[in-house]
Amino acid sequence: MTDDILIRRVGHAGRITLNRPDALNAITHDMCLKIETALDGWANDDRVALVVIDAVGDRAFCAGGDIVEMYRTGRAGDYEYGRKFWADEYRMNAKIFNFPKPYVAFMQGFNMGGGVGVSCHGSHRIVCENSQISMPECAIGIVPDVGGSLLLSRAPGRLGEYLATTGTRMGPGDAIHGEFGDYYIPRGDWPSLIQTLEDTGDYTAIDTAAQPAPDSPLRELQPQIDAHFAGETIGDILRSMAHSPNDFTAKTEKTLRRQSPLAIACAVEVIHRVRGKDQIERALEQEYRFTYRAAEKSDFLEGIRAAIIDKDRAPAWRHSTIEDVRLVEVSQMLMPLGQNALKL
Repeated sequence: MTDDILIRRVGHAGRITLNRPDALNAITHDMCLKIETALDGWANDDRVALVVIDAVGDRAFCAGGDIVEMYRTGRAGDYEYGRKFWADEYRMNAKIFNFPKPYVAFMQGFNMGGGVGVSCHGSHRIVCENSQISMPECAIGIVPDVGGSLLLSRAPGRLGEYLATTGTRMGPGDAIHGEFGDYYIPRGDWPSLIQTLEDTGDYTAIDTAAQPAPDSPLRELQPQIDAHFAGETIGDILRSMAHSPNDFTAKTEKTLRRQSPLAIACAVEVIHRVRGKDQIERALEQEYRFTYRAAEKSDFLEGIRAAIIDKDRAPAWRHSTIEDVRLVEVSQMLMPLGQNALKL
């Protein structure tokens, strides 16, 4: 049986390789725990100058969290499995964000959700020709999590609200514009760069290898995104677009109306709460308020059913339209958890 994750020290580098290519390297609970243990060991290990994380296969760095078990347990009325998975994963995300040494992520192909959590909180985030980064959680009924709300809040203008609610995929140029990536380096150059990092432990080799970023289509859309996604609520965003009918607003509204109404309403609120705080702990705390309640009180289980279990792409959301979501319901999903609050 092949290990799902390969963790070792090579030269001056702590090395993590996601090794589930047939599952698009979806991250499991056990993989989260192993990454955390490795980081704890390397933080004060003088032999480790930096950490390099990569993944096997061309199609994906990591297509998200392995959520099928969350669905199975949640449908059986067991909400504790999902809550523990998320709590352990979020603790690991925080350790990446706060890691005291360079953390270098090589992100090819799809990188979504949980994959963003193990890569985009690093200090050196590398994209290539086929990189496609996204936070598509609202399509399965939850808010962008794994600290993603912090990354979204840091994106230029109101790009964060747009990316969170539409799940738009960012190519390499968009990822750098959106501040989910730092360096564009062609995939063919990665093996030699990783070898150099292992041999020398010198992160400045990344700057030497970097090339100009490709064009960013999102940069061109930024004025329209900023104009329409500046509202306090998802309802404000929709009303703004209704007053400016054009190709962008028509396409965007169509996308929004496919998502979970409750999830996109809460996603906008979480980003607003996190913006300006610049603390991953604050972001994870807000996200956990939603995910702690997700299996019981949100569209999460139905979203997984429609997208992954039955694959009919026809979810029956709790609200027929976005307009049906009341502000009090958003508040209820994001209320403090008291003694169940996330502990990092």
